[in-house]
Amino acid sequence: MFSVAVSATHSSALTRADAARIEVSSKLDPKERSKLGQFMTPVPVAGFIAEQFSQFPHQVRLLDAGAGVGALTAAFVHEACNRVVKPQSITVTAFEIDPVLLKHLKDTLNACTEECRTAGIDFTYQIISNDFILHAAKSLFSAIGPYTHAILNPPYGKINSASKARKALRTLNIEAPNQYAGFVAVAVQQLVPGGELVAITPRSFCNGTYFKPFRDLLLGQSALHGIHVYEARNKAFADDEVLQENIIYKLVKGEPQPATVWLSSSRGPEDTNISGRDVPFREVVLPSDPHRYIRLTVSDADEDLAKRVRGLPCMLKDLGVTVSTGRVVDFRAKEHLRKNPEAEAVPLIYPCHFEQGLIAWPKLDSRKHNALAFNMQTLDLMVPCGTYVLTKRFTSKEEKRRLVAVIYDPERIEAKHVGFENHLNYFHQNGGGLRPALARGLALFLNSTAIDLYFRQFSGHTQVNATDLRNLHYPTAAQLEEAGRHFAGVLPPQAEIDRIIEDLSM
Repeated sequence: MFSVAVSATHSSALTRADAARIEVSSKLDPKERSKLGQFMTPVPVAGFIAEQFSQFPHQVRLLDAGAGVGALTAAFVHEACNRVVKPQSITVTAFEIDPVLLKHLKDTLNACTEECRTAGIDFTYQIISNDFILHAAKSLFSAIGPYTHAILNPPYGKINSASKARKALRTLNIEAPNQYAGFVAVAVQQLVPGGELVAITPRSFCNGTYFKPFRDLLLGQSALHGIHVYEARNKAFADDEVLQENIIYKLVKGEPQPATVWLSSSRGPEDTNISGRDVPFREVVLPSDPHRYIRLTVSDADEDLAKRVRGLPCMLKDLGVTVSTGRVVDFRAKEHLRKNPEAEAVPLIYPCHFEQGLIAWPKLDSRKHNALAFNMQTLDLMVPCGTYVLTKRFTSKEEKRRLVAVIYDPERIEAKHVGFENHLNYFHQNGGGLRPALARGLALFLNSTAIDLYFRQFSGHTQVNATDLRNLHYPTAAQLEEAGRHFAGVLPPQAEIDRIIEDLSM
């Protein structure tokens, strides 16, 4: 069970680390830091993470991968020194490649040495100024580890498929699309049986095709004991102005999965009003879900909503409906793009054309193109005239809604064909349009507050994949068509949408 207290900060090592974090953050280029995914851990977050570890053995071997200025290790040491049952020794291996941070890291670890000496704990450390992933692949664990504990705030940057890091991960039988997943996966592999890992990362790994191998590794090699959600995206790393949905989670290597997982939430690190509950693991990862999405039903209301949505009778295939990704990848079709409508071109629809539940086309003042040349090279990029439901594949972090759906209405745009850009998903029947009433009901359903909230239980990033939409449960076609009769012109107000969908006995 996750702790619900915020760690005290009366620690010279923690104080030193936080002062260094603030100093370094003020000097780093924000754009470069964001590009690299470098967000150093504030003291309240570090303290909360350290509290999640269970009782310490006599000899602790701690891994801090991507150590930064050492805040997480300082918090771990502070926690160990203040436990009733203290370890006899702590050996730390800290990885950090940034030369700006290395001096501060050494100062923090020296302060940890003094704090442990006062508590009667033998403390030693080594700093490895190499890339954690590359070092692990090269050493094959012969020079470092295994560890009893791992504490991580890894970098968040993406890993190019042809990069050294991606190749190194594959030598360890790990598939990870970005650094944080790679760091956590390698750290899990380096734990002793029963070893514990607590990490703070984005929650984007909870769903999506790209993260399926990562989820398989985590759930196959370790037991998930708890997840804490920071509800406000701008709180965990407030000083760095990070808009990110972060979670803290605890894994135990090689143990059977407990029957329940402790799910908790708070507004942010300073919020001591933490709510949480034990949730059956079968509700966190559904036994019937081949994708192994991790669903965060933190409150009783979340659980009630999840049961209601999953109780809906249909999947898309039952409706005879398919959802696909827009076919037009504009940089690959540059020579065929047209800024304005032309006689020998078809409408090209981007997210910028979404307006009040419908498509407003053309938008001549937009930076995006409005048309696609009609020829033999582009014919496969188009779909025939018809009524389609479109959703954005990506929403900005500032947008309130994750799911945004509109109707492409052929009565409003005269064209025999249309192109949907790759940043859209489109719902269709056998490659063609939907029945208008069904399309309008489906758009209302996807735009309802209930479905947006349900979607957020397993989706922690701004991307809406076609796979996610296929995995939703839906009302019957008759129910959707009945709801669609309320969508005659522009999209109704949100309260009206929610009332219509609630009346479907969801």
